[in-house]
Amino acid sequence: MADAPAAAVPGRASAPAGVPTLAVENIEVVYHHTVQVLRGLSLAVPQGQIVALLGSNGAGKTTTLKAISGLLPLEVGEVRTGSIRFRGERIDAVEPHLLARRGIAHVREGRHVFEDLTVEENLVAAGNALIGRGDKPDIAMIYDYFPRLKERRAQRAGYLSGGEQQMLAIGRALLGKPGLMLLDEPSLGLAPLVVRAIFDIIARINREQGVAMLLVEQNAMAAFGIAHYGYIMESGKVVIDGPTDKLTSDPDVQRFYLGYGDGAQELASFRDVKHYKRRKRWLS
Repeated sequence: MADAPAAAVPGRASAPAGVPTLAVENIEVVYHHTVQVLRGLSLAVPQGQIVALLGSNGAGKTTTLKAISGLLPLEVGEVRTGSIRFRGERIDAVEPHLLARRGIAHVREGRHVFEDLTVEENLVAAGNALIGRGDKPDIAMIYDYFPRLKERRAQRAGYLSGGEQQMLAIGRALLGKPGLMLLDEPSLGLAPLVVRAIFDIIARINREQGVAMLLVEQNAMAAFGIAHYGYIMESGKVVIDGPTDKLTSDPDVQRFYLGYGDGAQELASFRDVKHYKRRKRWLS
């Protein structure tokens, strides 16, 4: 499990005491005015904590992150009802670049590094976008967290390994000293040892920088290993949530996400368990 949340970093704006860094309240998201993806989704990310968001493909995890970071309009999507608040302020109608400057960093699935630029040029470009050209980005901090990037700083990003590109994507996001990081599948396509190293660094960033994180993952073991709290989604809504130690001891979570218990390989999702049986377990 991750360590207890770090104290707020001096000089960084934070939410008032008792107000979560992120509060998503009963949102519904629709694409192309007709396709409903999120159906009354609610979740919260407390200050300084890592929250894991798990679910099968198509559950709506990535759409949730795009709703928070303001990217939905780029894909003809919209938040129809509900609200999204960052540090107590409503943000569901704020443009993506303004959200980034307010302190929301979205590390998207697929990394999206500038392949023709060097590692250091990627970091400088991100720093200019997030903090402006008048302030010098703290690239030394990024190299401290990711020594491999320092070794590769003059290399074009397109020639980095998948793990190195993921480190670069996280490093670029961290340059703006965000209050909230949205991490979309950071383990995707990476070898187990690389996944372990990256998740160790994510936990260290959370511990030392005090940044809240919403972590979308398919690798439940890796996510639960660093998260304080977790939500599991199905068909656009949360079906179970709780502290990670509670979730890892839940029989259905063990069966469908952690691979424990009899017959785990025979059923594909929570939908294959009778509703009344799941409800009885979750409410007990």
